[in-house]
Amino acid sequence: MDLKSSDASIEGLGDIVLDDSEVPIVGMLFEELDELFGYYKIYGQRKGFSVKRRTVNKDIDERIKYVTFSCGRSNKYISKSENWVNPRLNAKNDCKARMSACIAKEGKWEITKFLDVHNHAMSPTHSRFFSCNRKINTHIKRQLEINDIAGIRPNKSHNAQVIGVGEHENLHFLEQDTRNLLAKVRRLRLGEGDANVIQSYFMQIQSHNDGFFSLIDWDDNGRLKNVFWADPRRMATCREFGDVITFDTTYLTNKYDMQFISFVGVNHHGQSILLGCGLISNEDRHFYLAI
Repeated sequence: MDLKSSDASIEGLGDIVLDDSEVPIVGMLFEELDELFGYYKIYGQRKGFSVKRRTVNKDIDERIKYVTFSCGRSNKYISKSENWVNPRLNAKNDCKARMSACIAKEGKWEITKFLDVHNHAMSPTHSRFFSCNRKINTHIKRQLEINDIAGIRPNKSHNAQVIGVGEHENLHFLEQDTRNLLAKVRRLRLGEGDANVIQSYFMQIQSHNDGFFSLIDWDDNGRLKNVFWADPRRMATCREFGDVITFDTTYLTNKYDMQFISFVGVNHHGQSILLGCGLISNEDRHFYLAI
């Protein structure tokens, strides 16, 4: 299927444009999986519903063979709150709208199922607020980061982007997205040479002590994201008293706003013992799994 570009500024949508009458049809072919998802995403944006990747099936070689994309309001919401008087609001209402596809013989992605029946109201005029449609392209990300380094406040920087496209409706992200992006960038922005100093220091320690362990995580731009280190004594202690380990992320460094974490165990005297330390730019499960 030959698709032409109408909005290259939206990352993740690809070179895709739909007219008002076009809908996904079983049997349609796409060159890439991202192209297929972008097609459904733009269709959802035009109709007024959010979309998400629901299921992915792989073969024994870990190659994706079958996918299902669904309405963002699919699944049933099961509240874990015990407050029945004031339950938490949630948009999930078990909507059945979805689109499935599989790899065809010629290596292209073929739509095998398309269900377009929604059990909720849709709002095309507000579809740009859905998280799946709020994207900041690489050029704008770089400009926002430069403005932040120059001391320009996030709201001023965001307003400059609004002026550049004419009005808020033409901008495909919100001011909160700008603030979230800059907050993440600030956590990753170490002073000039500081990341290299940390790496050199750890290498120097390891040259004198083979048992010293360190782990440094870099992002795609070569910036330091996470650091973990432990000396031989701490590692030996962990082997002896590592049955239960807790970690505390309540400490923040003033200069870089990176969270300092301490891994703590309990010895046979019931005393807390330090097992290792780290610095993290974002508190998620990936750093802990790497450790």
